[in-house]
Amino acid sequence: MVDNLKSRDIKNEHVLKAMLEVPRHFFLDSSFLQFAYEDNAFPIGFGQTISHPYTVAFQSELLDPRPGDKVLEIGTGSGYQSAILFKIGCNVYSIERFKGLYKKAKKDLSDLYCSVKLFHGDGYLGIPDESPFDKIIVTAGSKDIPKPLIDQLSVGGILVIPIGLDSHIMTVVIKKSKNDYEKIEYGDFQFVPFLREKS
Repeated sequence: MVDNLKSRDIKNEHVLKAMLEVPRHFFLDSSFLQFAYEDNAFPIGFGQTISHPYTVAFQSELLDPRPGDKVLEIGTGSGYQSAILFKIGCNVYSIERFKGLYKKAKKDLSDLYCSVKLFHGDGYLGIPDESPFDKIIVTAGSKDIPKPLIDQLSVGGILVIPIGLDSHIMTVVIKKSKNDYEKIEYGDFQFVPFLREKS
């Protein structure tokens, strides 16, 4: 899997090392275990999926995570992305709207000794009480850039978010000042939709 990522131009050594160390099969239903290291997305329940390894690697590389970074993840899902960021050495905060996924991810991450701070709630609102964050990553397709997330990003910080309706443009937002940010767009990806409220 990691060799495939390298062949597709993923270069960040922190990301590659973490993806080598985190067992992706641990986050999948047993019926998908034999396919765990293929570059495919798989259902994890509640209409949600675990992203392709390439998507995880590409988003992570754009985020430029470094040991000690305080990172907010919107959409815990299976917990796989959280585990990657934790292995890199980030202080990870993650929020999930589906209670069932939140509970499962909490158990699975604990079993892997990944100390991630998990929250059940509406990711669009972020976690204002824990802000500011150095980096924010959104793992669902949003029709816009949520203002609460920009507000919770440190000046100089990076937000990575897929934006669009049917397909999603991977977008990097760099906060230049309190009221100003730069936006850089990358390729098309497919994500589950960014849903509001918690359930």
